[in-house]
Amino acid sequence: MSKNDINFDKLARVTGETAQEWVYRALRFAVMSGQVQPGRALTIRGIAEMLNVSAMPVREALRRLTSEGALELKSNRRIMVPDLSPASLAELLELRILLEVHAAERALPYVTPDKLRELNQLNDEQNRAFEDPQPEGIIIGNQAFHRALYTAHPHPVSMPMIERIWLQLGPLHRLALANLETHYVTDRHVEIMQAIETRNPFGLKAAIEADIRDGAGYMTQTELLERYTRAEAGNLALPGKEYMKRLVKK
Repeated sequence: MSKNDINFDKLARVTGETAQEWVYRALRFAVMSGQVQPGRALTIRGIAEMLNVSAMPVREALRRLTSEGALELKSNRRIMVPDLSPASLAELLELRILLEVHAAERALPYVTPDKLRELNQLNDEQNRAFEDPQPEGIIIGNQAFHRALYTAHPHPVSMPMIERIWLQLGPLHRLALANLETHYVTDRHVEIMQAIETRNPFGLKAAIEADIRDGAGYMTQTELLERYTRAEAGNLALPGKEYMKRLVKK
């Protein structure tokens, strides 16, 4: 495991944060942003060296991520990123749609003009990440947009469940970017913001579902999953500036 495997640049330890909390946050970010692929083994020593910490906080962080379904403890005590079958992925995506449609509908009455401006800014930031392209920026930017919407509700009780699904899908998020140009041809975030502006709950639910299905639904395709198995994840092409020019913004 080389130091360049996982990008921790944006995750500096904050004042007052324990080593255990920091390591957990850093590893959670790595999994959720698609930096750790399915089938990969993680070692306590390798992560401790990357983060320059002792083994104890790494061991605890791996335990927490295992309990959340992001990692898997094998019978030989190896910690792996689990391989997901097409059937498992399909169920996770359906659960994601159900939860996020529910969260968006509950949040709609609480979305203020300031919150709408925040959503527009977050969408612009994600679009800029496409132009480089920066895969972590694209993935985390999308999650930031959705999180900002759902947490407009003062009691976003479904948010921890949504984030847990994001975490379990995280290792395949780079795969989701591979064929985005074919499947995600309309900027659904624009549709989401338009539905919010017009206070249209039916339009909002439709846009949320379309955003998830267009962006991730084809991850269940067997051929793409096999490319991950053949360790080709790092060679998957990412959409860039030309894709952003073609993206339809209704």
